[in-house]
Amino acid sequence: MGEKKKKEAAMKTVNKVLIVGACVLFVVLMIISGMGSGWLTMFSVVKPGDTVVIDYTVFDAAGKPVITSEQTTYNQAVAQGQDIFGSKQLTIISNQTMEKPIYAVQGYASTGSSVQQLAIFSSEYNAISSGIIGMKVNEQKRIPIFSAVSMTNELSVEQLALSKINLTDVSIGDNFFMGVSDNSEKVTNSTTPNTYLRIGEVTNKSSEGVVVDLSYPVVEVSVVSINKQ
Repeated sequence: MGEKKKKEAAMKTVNKVLIVGACVLFVVLMIISGMGSGWLTMFSVVKPGDTVVIDYTVFDAAGKPVITSEQTTYNQAVAQGQDIFGSKQLTIISNQTMEKPIYAVQGYASTGSSVQQLAIFSSEYNAISSGIIGMKVNEQKRIPIFSAVSMTNELSVEQLALSKINLTDVSIGDNFFMGVSDNSEKVTNSTTPNTYLRIGEVTNKSSEGVVVDLSYPVVEVSVVSINKQ
């Protein structure tokens, strides 16, 4: 083959490569166009002040899920006979400190009872709000929660009786539902609208009463969407 024919063959090959490359680029651009501006969030991270939608699961001191927006987690807990509340996704502003002591979320119990107002303490909300900084969409993370306030409560036999609970019906490891006032992170017997439900675990039992741990040491979150400020 002459030098001229070799050059012509090489140019044809180059042209074919360019045509294929242009077609691939066109397809990529069409896909990106179909995704709209949402594809940009794939590469963005949560920054302070962003409004973020998250799925979340709150775990009690024993490591059991007690509140979740994840349907799979909810179904697994129900199948294992655990008490759990299902909830909707949370929309929070990242790195925002909540001034009120309680952030209320609506939850539906696995027992089939009516929707309840559940208590998330400000220390827990703030841990989530700061813990999601730097996360990407679809990223999961387990956020530890620390509280300067003791979350254990001692209930005497008399106090249990006020709620029509017999000590013999309570065992260590049982879930325990208690009312929490929005005036402080303390248990209350009040039934006013400013009382929210808190799910704890019985950690000790004696002839004098029980000890209930209301702490939530860990929350698992997954970023659903990021809306920049």
